[in-house]
Amino acid sequence: MSAILVINSGSSSLKYSLIDIDDESELAAGLIERIGQEASAIRHTVRPAAGAGAATTMLDATYDSEQQLADHDAAFAVMLEQFAAHGPLLDEHPPVAVGHRVVHGGARFYAPTLVTPNIEEQIEELAVLAPLHNPANLAGIVAAKAVFSDVPHVAVFDTAFHQTLPPPAYTYAIDAELAAAHRVRRYGFHGTSHQFVSESAAAFLGRDLGTLRQLVFHLGNGASVTAIDGGRSVETSMGLTPLEGLVMGTRSGDLDPAALVHLSRRAGYSIDDLDALLNKRSGLQGLAGRSDMRDILAGRESGDPAATLAFDVYIHRLRAYAGAYIAQLGGVDVISFTAGVGENAAAVRAEAMATLGFAGVVIDAGRNAARERGIRRISADTSEVAVLVVPTNEELEIARQTSRLL
Repeated sequence: MSAILVINSGSSSLKYSLIDIDDESELAAGLIERIGQEASAIRHTVRPAAGAGAATTMLDATYDSEQQLADHDAAFAVMLEQFAAHGPLLDEHPPVAVGHRVVHGGARFYAPTLVTPNIEEQIEELAVLAPLHNPANLAGIVAAKAVFSDVPHVAVFDTAFHQTLPPPAYTYAIDAELAAAHRVRRYGFHGTSHQFVSESAAAFLGRDLGTLRQLVFHLGNGASVTAIDGGRSVETSMGLTPLEGLVMGTRSGDLDPAALVHLSRRAGYSIDDLDALLNKRSGLQGLAGRSDMRDILAGRESGDPAATLAFDVYIHRLRAYAGAYIAQLGGVDVISFTAGVGENAAAVRAEAMATLGFAGVVIDAGRNAARERGIRRISADTSEVAVLVVPTNEELEIARQTSRLL
């Protein structure tokens, strides 16, 4: 058995997963939140299939605890304590490599990359494009290398899948010299998820990935849609940063840039004020005071006008992107929904697809409303387009890419 440890290090969190890459089963997973705060929340889950020959007492179980953790080094120490206390034992399942999620790879990184001191420097230098993400990703790499110093470490970039975007898709119509000097272009994000879902959809349908025109809606607190032609990303909604595109939990998505100039001049908003507005006080949160789609749906059901408007704006943007991307692809064969909202909010899926009959989309209401786990079809048998719900698994995709590189 060959295990790969997958690390997703956030600014105040550490998410990890130990995966048996031979059969792609998850042996254990954990999440440590509120690092650097007064009390850090720790959750460690052991899966039942914790390797051949596992003890009969090794059950699917979740262990929750709290303690104060100053930094990511302390969080990694706690992660090791969780494995030692609850299993599976890393001595019995030693990682052959560590795969790291890195949000922004700029235009440089188009594939999984072995981490070296030079690569660490480049990830740090690219933090200018992702100041909330790359420094945290790098902190996780440094902490992990201190603990697992004798195995390869691989960086898998959220932006890499979108390196196939053609110039008309990634180029912004601003001063070309200024854009080049400051690397202002569309990069796209959620690439690991979009790649996993598009490949899973093709396998589920028994179709050749290279022949399919696909749309993938990754709808979570952050949200994006990607047009994928023959397995290659050709258009995606997020841009220079993860702010552009769809309406999100707390992020605005598309906005007239002149609105920011107006707020600066008339409301006295500084650059930091605008940044906080667009990233933390916009989207569903800005429209309805609630960032969770479950709360929006409940409010809509009870007749709350703010929640209803927020839902309608959210759907309007989804439909607009669907139509535009179908036009870019010249038609569509598969549409997939994934992530927290995409996998669980039947009303979102139904309304987003309601106007796409012109493209051959017909949703089966019963299939769409069914609460089932795993990949499934929600389109009617008469639908010319296969519409699917595909649970994403970014950790497995990172493990796969890490394994392929090694």
